[in-house]
Amino acid sequence: MSNGFSGSFSSAKVDVMVDTGNPLLNLAVDGFLKIGAVAATKVAAEETYDILIRHGSISTDKLEYSLKRMCREGASWGAVAGVYVGMEYGVERIRGTKDWKNALISGAVTGALLSAASNRNRDKIVFDAIAGGAVATAAEFLNYLT
Repeated sequence: MSNGFSGSFSSAKVDVMVDTGNPLLNLAVDGFLKIGAVAATKVAAEETYDILIRHGSISTDKLEYSLKRMCREGASWGAVAGVYVGMEYGVERIRGTKDWKNALISGAVTGALLSAASNRNRDKIVFDAIAGGAVATAAEFLNYLT
């Protein structure tokens, strides 16, 4: 068992892999980092637009607010991705097959878990489970198209 960090960069792809020695944890961390980076980039684009269009200049306070928002959304999106990727890995191991049903199950469980962690409304938890399963299944079907 070894721990390590490696990365590579090419014109069309950035790939970073953290090796914790545990495949489940490796996938969860990888999902957290990649999707967290997407969220942080999204916020950076929004904040840049806001600064250019509304303010015309940047202040220290606005820069600090933007950086905090990037970190907050990156961590939030990354946590959702990490839970989902870990769930999908576990479902695949339990079912012994890799198909769209794993995405459906993993998305539903992830939606329910994250919803239950933040509220006690049973209907909201069920609706979030349905939404999680639907989004994950749609994403899986899109992967089949490419």
